[in-house]
Amino acid sequence: MRKIKFFLIGLVPGLIVVFFILNQKGVSCSGYLPNSRVIAETLSKDFTYTDHFRQQMASQKVSEQFLRDSIVTNGHVDFDRSKAQQKPCPQYTVVYPEKNPRYELVFEKCKESATFSELKEL
Repeated sequence: MRKIKFFLIGLVPGLIVVFFILNQKGVSCSGYLPNSRVIAETLSKDFTYTDHFRQQMASQKVSEQFLRDSIVTNGHVDFDRSKAQQKPCPQYTVVYPEKNPRYELVFEKCKESATFSELKEL
């Protein structure tokens, strides 16, 4: 019984401290897998588009809302073709949907923004 008291005396304040630290940083525990983290971080950034990307969006009739709400949100990051270790901005390739993909998206994720450079219809 005494050991449990000491355990709880350390556990409860530790959890409170961790909660406040993570809450201040705006961290979400929605996904621990790399795919979920890349998608969540990308959605928190400002989206910028290259001229070539805007032309591809127009020719394929893809709206910015569909891009954000469907392709990026529900897409699957293809880490084999991505350059996740590239400095200063890692480059990612996303396919949507995961099974029988119709779109392929290439973007760079920097600190403040995500720059979309290529959209292919498969």
